[in-house]
Amino acid sequence: MGPPRHLSLLPDLAAERIEWPAPFSEGLPMLKRLRGRRVAVLASGDPFWFGAGSVIARHFAADEWRALPGVSCFSLAAARLGWPLETTLTLGLHAAPPSRLRPHLAPGLRAIVTLRDGAAPAALAQWLTEQGFGDSTLHVMEALAGPRERIRCARAAGFALTDVAHPVCIAIDCAGGGAVVPLAAGRPDALFENDGQITRRPVRALTLSALAPRPGEHLWDIGSGSGSIALEWLLADPSMTAASIESRPDRAARIARNARALGLEGRLQLVEGAAPQALEGPEGLAPPDAVFIGGGLSEALLTHLWDRLAPGTRIVANAVTLDSEALLTRWQAAKGGELLRIALSRAAPLGPRQGWKGDWPIVQWSVSR
Repeated sequence: MGPPRHLSLLPDLAAERIEWPAPFSEGLPMLKRLRGRRVAVLASGDPFWFGAGSVIARHFAADEWRALPGVSCFSLAAARLGWPLETTLTLGLHAAPPSRLRPHLAPGLRAIVTLRDGAAPAALAQWLTEQGFGDSTLHVMEALAGPRERIRCARAAGFALTDVAHPVCIAIDCAGGGAVVPLAAGRPDALFENDGQITRRPVRALTLSALAPRPGEHLWDIGSGSGSIALEWLLADPSMTAASIESRPDRAARIARNARALGLEGRLQLVEGAAPQALEGPEGLAPPDAVFIGGGLSEALLTHLWDRLAPGTRIVANAVTLDSEALLTRWQAAKGGELLRIALSRAAPLGPRQGWKGDWPIVQWSVSR
């Protein structure tokens, strides 16, 4: 059982041949109906490196399958170019948009990516150019280790290869003057489309520090605004997930655009509605390891969270108004945790000279449930 291309490479066999359909998910029920028979599923290279192996393994018991991995296209590409795989980014873009590369783009980056079909290299080249990395060199690699193997190089800007054949992967030698997403928390505000409702960069850095993201954890970002807190949480590690809860439809749509632009939409759940009601909606929110309240702070919301959240859940809330500051002060007195007052000033024109212009002070409460 396998895709037509794989089946066509087999010699004459007495075995029954079954084509794996597209989309891939439709082949799983077919495979399950073959339980009890000896079945060989054909897949390219290493099936557990952006391949079909992990998907199939989730649907069968450990004693029902055995994997016989081959050399992956990543290993083949690195061997052709002499690139060390331990310092080369590897991504599967055969079923994902090129924006998955966005957090990683920087001059000097080396990446090997799999692509869906022969048209995808041109689309990737155009996207890289739009991001300001048109000077990147693309090594277009077709049918590696097969009789049709072909490797060609092209610059992303002005990419003109029109006869690329599947299967194909591309090795990217990144170059250009495009904006680089910093690694530290507190990324530039300009990275996030917003209508002014955004946790500003210095406060965002302090907030992420208080939330203390750890590998594999899940965040609730309540009153998400532009989604900047949730998106920076996701940027911390590829194992992280988050849910953005936002009551305004226009802001929810903006969060979705920001997530797509950074290639993070696959790990962000967007819930449109007001908390605490939206926390009990049909979307089925996974229990959080940390909760940030950036908007909609109220006695009812804090009570709901304190009653529902598991012990050990970290809560961080930011307050701007005197009313919300008083609320956090009362809760800190009753439940403990830490209160932090953030008062930032920026240099601004003052007549012919410069002076300090203060931002609205923010009171932050951080506590472990």
